[in-house]
Amino acid sequence: MAVKDIMDALREVSVDNTKLTELIKDIKLIGSSLEVVYRLPKKELEEEIRRKTYQALENLPEIKNVNIRFVEGVPEVPPAFGQPAFTRRRVEGVKHLIAVGSGKGGVGKSTVAANLAVALSKLGYQVGLLDADIYGPSIPTLFGVKGERVYVDERNRLIPIEKYGIKILSIGFLLPSEDTPIIWRGPMLMKALTQFLFDVNWGNLDYLVLDLPPGTGDVQLTLAQNVDMTGAIIVTTPQDVALADVKKATAMFKEVNVPVLGVIENMAYFICPESGNKYYVFGKGKVLEFARVYNLQVLGSIPMDPQVAETSDTGMPVTLANPESEVSKAFYAIAKLVSEKILRR
Repeated sequence: MAVKDIMDALREVSVDNTKLTELIKDIKLIGSSLEVVYRLPKKELEEEIRRKTYQALENLPEIKNVNIRFVEGVPEVPPAFGQPAFTRRRVEGVKHLIAVGSGKGGVGKSTVAANLAVALSKLGYQVGLLDADIYGPSIPTLFGVKGERVYVDERNRLIPIEKYGIKILSIGFLLPSEDTPIIWRGPMLMKALTQFLFDVNWGNLDYLVLDLPPGTGDVQLTLAQNVDMTGAIIVTTPQDVALADVKKATAMFKEVNVPVLGVIENMAYFICPESGNKYYVFGKGKVLEFARVYNLQVLGSIPMDPQVAETSDTGMPVTLANPESEVSKAFYAIAKLVSEKILRR
């Protein structure tokens, strides 16, 4: 069940010569629970809208709970066919925004996001990297910019830090020290992320890579619903415990109509430095099987390499520290594939 299916059902129903989809201000589907917020042009139409909404959704057994709310106002221009009703904002100056997510932590998501950004930059693109993992910002460490501070321009917009030709922004740049904990509730968190996206002087970027927090919580869902994304990339390891959570992340992006560009298999295998043999420590073929079931493309497989941790700790992503390594070659191949895939869209 996706938002598109619900919109299709409501699109066939009209009230006072206006389609229900034209009255929708917001729509959220979480699991089997649906919330629809309508603009109410006339108070006397409230009961009719409720009744016709329930009737239209009767043939969707996956929807167990429906909550209908109203706000005053006239309907806006209806959304394009197959698109969600909520309004997604574009980030000024950014051509393509790529979200890098994972179902769980510990799969190397931030390392993948950092090296993907570097690889895209080396392909000749203007690239930015936003560390949206508020509770565990690691991008400053990966790029060797811990302790840096950001400033604002004449329009009171944040100016990102530049390192290795990439524009970088992280909550870590605003904290007194890296040991300072972030103890924020959801609304404060979303306000900060909104500012990091829209109140920033990104300049003109071909790609802005968004390093999402792990999981499928309120942050991921709210960003997916309110930010215009070109697509999402899912990072996983071959372990069953990681793939189980990746399924949830994939379902979340599909439910809010964010295209999933593909899956990156991290820590896919280990290459013995003496023999050159590959050892599949966490198993082989599981990610490919998962991708086939969900009709997704495996963008690439990243081998395990101790050098990745070593170079990351020194503040230089492996794609820069050792561009000829097997890990770096895999990242460059993924960046090329992603850019070509986006250009073909």
